[in-house]
Amino acid sequence: MSRAGVIERPMQQADRVENNPAKVEAFVRLFNEIPVGDLIANLTTGVETFEVAGRTFPLTLNSANEAPNCYICCPSSAYIDYAIDETHNFAGHPLLRRALQVLIGACAPLVRASGLDHQVQVNNWLYSTNPVPLLDRQTIAVLHSALVARFPDRAIVIRSLNEIADPATIAALKAEGFRMLAARQIYIFADRSAAPAMTKNMKYDRKRLAATPFERVGDADFTEADYARAEQLYNMLYLEKYTPLNPHYTVRYIAEMHRRGIISLAGLRRPGGELVAVTGLFENGGTLTQPIVGYDTSLPLSEGLYRMVMAMGQDHATARGLFFNMSAGAAGFKRLRGAVAAIEYIAVFAGHLPRRRRLAIRIMESVLALVGIPLLRRFEL
Repeated sequence: MSRAGVIERPMQQADRVENNPAKVEAFVRLFNEIPVGDLIANLTTGVETFEVAGRTFPLTLNSANEAPNCYICCPSSAYIDYAIDETHNFAGHPLLRRALQVLIGACAPLVRASGLDHQVQVNNWLYSTNPVPLLDRQTIAVLHSALVARFPDRAIVIRSLNEIADPATIAALKAEGFRMLAARQIYIFADRSAAPAMTKNMKYDRKRLAATPFERVGDADFTEADYARAEQLYNMLYLEKYTPLNPHYTVRYIAEMHRRGIISLAGLRRPGGELVAVTGLFENGGTLTQPIVGYDTSLPLSEGLYRMVMAMGQDHATARGLFFNMSAGAAGFKRLRGAVAAIEYIAVFAGHLPRRRRLAIRIMESVLALVGIPLLRRFEL
């Protein structure tokens, strides 16, 4: 995908995700040196390094008895709790909202029967969006054989696959027996290094950024007080405005991830004062994600804080020629800024598991394809 809005032909896929072994090791070391709950307050998991066919991945381990857990390691939370919470988007359609709640409730026993919470997850950076390196059939065969041998009672899970970035990997996973469970609709902002025309909204955002009375804060400018304020701003947006089911990234997480060079930070502050907006950027090879966004929600929307921090992410991608996965949410906002929608999937290998669990996963795949994807596309969830 060389321009925003132009989708690659099926089965073509650039290898845009690096998973630098030093960065993977720094990430795994962090989550083994510091208790996970001190970094992500609503998460329980084990974190390891996994190497296969010359690739290095962070690996997470979870047991069914740890549910309810944060959805980044717990499919029952994603497909039941988070899905029910998302029905607040249908407040203007009470009958539809109630119908969806009934449907989700009816599917809850199926999700639990799948046993997907008892899992080993490959390439889990513990973000909502974890771009996946290019995987071919041979690598996938070695990967699932190694993990089945080591974890014979756990489902093998890979999140964050989408039909724009990962067509060849998705095809290879299917060929090796993985089931593709639709998860959500995300938005892709492609490499704009060739400087195509900006949309009207993008131009407006950059005018706001150039004229704002707030001071730009660069990656090297963050202080201890800024880390604490960054946690507050993230909480205001993702936990208070959106949902407390999102990852509870703590001040210690933000500080350690930044100090260890895993994420970079940028923001806006009052002249000589505290931060009013922050973003954390994760650059992995030729792909960018924005796992941390926050702003002071007590300030008027007319300040344009969300507009400006999102523009910072897009400008970062453009300046470096990166493929920017803007994740889910704020659908209309992202479309008006040149992003293209794609369905995101969770890949699951369960061929080694009991028949009851395999059947539940197969039914989930069908229900999500027949009902879930049309809903995701219709309501831009």
